[in-house]
Amino acid sequence: MQETQAERSIDVSAEGKDQQQTSHGSLSADMNMRRRLWGIFSGSIGNMLEYYDWFIYSALEIYFVKGFFPDGDQTVALLKSAAVFAIGFLVRPIGAWILGIYADRRGRKSALLVSVSMMCFGSLMIGVTPTYQSIGIAAPVILLIARVLQGLSLGGEGGSAAAYLSETAPKGRRGFYSSFLYTTISLGQLLAMATLVLLQQFFLTSTQLQSWGWRIPFLIGALIALVGIVLRRNMEETESFAKHVKTSRKGGAIREAMRHKKACVMVFGLTLGGSVANYTFAAYMQKFLINSAGMDRSTASLISVLSLIGFTVIQPVFGALSDSIGRRPLLLTFGMVGTFGTIPFFTFLAGIKNPFIVFALVMAALVIVAMYSSVSTITKAELFPVEVRSFGLAVPYAISVSLFSGTVEYIALWTKKIGHENWFFWYVSLCIFFSLICYLWMPETKTASLIDLD
Repeated sequence: MQETQAERSIDVSAEGKDQQQTSHGSLSADMNMRRRLWGIFSGSIGNMLEYYDWFIYSALEIYFVKGFFPDGDQTVALLKSAAVFAIGFLVRPIGAWILGIYADRRGRKSALLVSVSMMCFGSLMIGVTPTYQSIGIAAPVILLIARVLQGLSLGGEGGSAAAYLSETAPKGRRGFYSSFLYTTISLGQLLAMATLVLLQQFFLTSTQLQSWGWRIPFLIGALIALVGIVLRRNMEETESFAKHVKTSRKGGAIREAMRHKKACVMVFGLTLGGSVANYTFAAYMQKFLINSAGMDRSTASLISVLSLIGFTVIQPVFGALSDSIGRRPLLLTFGMVGTFGTIPFFTFLAGIKNPFIVFALVMAALVIVAMYSSVSTITKAELFPVEVRSFGLAVPYAISVSLFSGTVEYIALWTKKIGHENWFFWYVSLCIFFSLICYLWMPETKTASLIDLD
């Protein structure tokens, strides 16, 4: 039987509709992926700018410390400045508490915007504050206030950014995309160190840096933080939060978090050793090379910059690997090597003068640390449901970081001052060992992720 004209018209019409639907579906998928990538980019870059502002303090501390704390020798002045650095950490749980609740009720985007604005203002305060010689005790007081403001900012940043990236990343690639949170933390630190090296090598003398040049990176930090504000204003809220926004506003944050007590304990434990190791090998290393290994400032800074480049590049590699083999194998490797390798590492490093060997050793240590940092964000996020993810992740993380990571530099300098620097090496090893126990206890979050239930 021959097909009628009407039947042929119907077939053509149906075929056209199918093609149109396929085209619209493909376009919608492309647009959705572009939105995901833009969200990941904006959240990550904003995080990088915040950590630049945070780490520039540590990078330039050896130059501005006498301007705020003029009495005593270099180690004493550094101890006072390290105390201010530690206080900035101690207030992070407060920032995590306030902005964690805000992120779970008002959205990840809103909390991230508040966070970067606070960091911007803190950097501006430090950059324009006169020294002790000009305004007396007001100088270190203003420095302390600025660091408290930045500590509150960073406390809220961690949970909100981790929730945002993990919820935005596509399933099966969450380890890879979430690793960019620590990648941008490393980039922020690298940018801070690179700024210092450029000033040291090409623009300013050591005297100029100590007199006034140290202010330049802080003012740059305030300026580039404005870029983070613009980027985050144009971000879209995550689909997970938008879908559960009504549920997320019910009940108190503490009551909701208490329903996930085991997850909170695991976040605290797996953070403890990893963050202590990160701040020891990535942030404090520059001062160890100068103050303990006897290297000059320029060489130590250059080694720190070059090793941080490698540390940054390796993050997404391990993140992608975790999408295949899981998060626990990487965490367990870090835990075992860190526990038993830290003491011999520092003991050996203190006696090495060859900068090439020093760089190789520091780089090897950071590769091990990257096995934690690359999967830290996604592992913690996968432990919580959407309605309490930011608060539940941020608060135990911030408490752990505040109590242990924020005091790394102070403990290291104090043990050196009393003549028992090896105690610090034992301290780092014990912190990593505690986390190793948690890695053995925790489930493989890749296969039991609560993000799948959003």
